[in-house]
This record gives sequence, structure tokens and C-alpha cells, in this order.
Amino acid sequence: MFLTADYHTHTPYSHGKGTVLENAQRAAALGIKQIGITDHGFSHIAFGIRRKQVPSLVRDCREAEEATGVKVLVGIESNICGASGLCDLTPSDYENFDLYLAGIHVYVHYDRARDRKIGMGAMLRTKLHIKPSKSLIRETTKAYCNAVQRNPLDVVTHLNFQCFAGAVEVAECCRDHGTYLEISAKKDHLSDEELAAVAATGVRFLVNSDAHSVDRVGDLARAQAQIERVGIPLEQIDNIDGRLPTFRFAEYKKHH
Repeated sequence: MFLTADYHTHTPYSHGKGTVLENAQRAAALGIKQIGITDHGFSHIAFGIRRKQVPSLVRDCREAEEATGVKVLVGIESNICGASGLCDLTPSDYENFDLYLAGIHVYVHYDRARDRKIGMGAMLRTKLHIKPSKSLIRETTKAYCNAVQRNPLDVVTHLNFQCFAGAVEVAECCRDHGTYLEISAKKDHLSDEELAAVAATGVRFLVNSDAHSVDRVGDLARAQAQIERVGIPLEQIDNIDGRLPTFRFAEYKKHH
């Protein structure tokens, strides 16, 4: 298994260590054809990119692509801000971006106060080893599925990292709307049993590094070990072995 593209990397525009150019240079050295620069979304309280920084991000990505020959996609790891599926990348932002990732994070401005439980509340339950309630699972599942239905998401990132959703239901929603599920090489987010059940839905996967430092760009070791343990068919992963995905966001932008 070799990586064709790494669509989830961070830079100092959020809390990554390597610059856009350094991440692209690392990708080029590894023979990776495409890379996504996907810093945290605008509503992240601690680490989110700010809208006033977007022109600089776009310029850095275009210059890095020209310097390295690697396709550098201007992306974002948007925040799912509540059960409504609201994300913090809005249609007015779309023209500046090539790649639309989204996930649930803890320290964000939530849509409603009650939505804090899907992020902050779930994180505390994870740390204290408290079993999630049925209502928490239901609300978190709704948040993921509504985000996929409401927004032209390319990728759902690290499903169920420090939160609790019905993974199979989310995978079926992604499958039906053309959104990829990420297998993260940074975070343990689905158990082997959950990943096997998710794969059985036929959802398409991307495997990404979620690199926050230059040396981790293209590093798939953790994800590859799980893929091999579970027996995920490699043909179900669309950014390895020379394959490149068809992204929903790009198709959406062609027609809107």
C-alpha cells in the first residue's frame, strides 16, 4: 500500500508546525502527488484559521504547488457545530477553497448551548470512562448525518474521536451522499469491530496522516496496521496505490 495523496495536514494557520511549503516539500520527497492543507475551521476557539488569513493561505498553497510540482489543495477541517449539521465553512467562503473536510472537535463555538454535549461533554465522558447515553449517541449521529446532508463535504474526519455516534449510520449517510470517511493515522477513533462494520456498508475511505508536523506528512503506520488487522479491502480506499478520489465539493462548485 503506497500513498497517492495525503488530504489532511495542518500548518501554523492552525496549530501545525510545518509551513505549507514544508508540508508540500515533504510530500514531494515521498512521491505523494497531492496534498491537502486543512487547518481547523473558523469557529475553533483555540486553533481555528481566521477569515482574514485566507488570502495568505491561498497564496501559500499556489506558490508551494509551483515550487514542488505537488498538487496543493486549499482545504479546511471545518467544525461540525451542532446537531443541526451546521459547519463553519459557509457558501460565501467556498470560492477560496478546493477541499472540504469536517469533523467534531471540542473547543468550538457551538450552534446552541445544548450542542456542547456532543463535543465537550463527550470528551469528558471519554476521559472519565463514562458510558454515553442513548440520547448523546442519537444527537451526535444526527450532527454527523445532518452535516453530510446539509453541506458538500468531501471527507468526515476521525469519526468518533472523543465523541459517540452510530458509526454504521454515519457511514451509510456518507455512502449515499458521496462523502468519504477518513481512516486517521494520527488518532485511534474507531475500534476494529466498528471499522469492520463501517466497511461492510460499502462506504469509500481515504487514509490520511492528519499531520501536525512535517515529519508526519504521509505517515500511515497506525492506520495501515489497523487496515491490515481488520482486512479492509484496499480497493475501498481511494487515495492509495495510484488512485485519486472524485471529490463532492469540486463537483458541487461546478454547478453552483
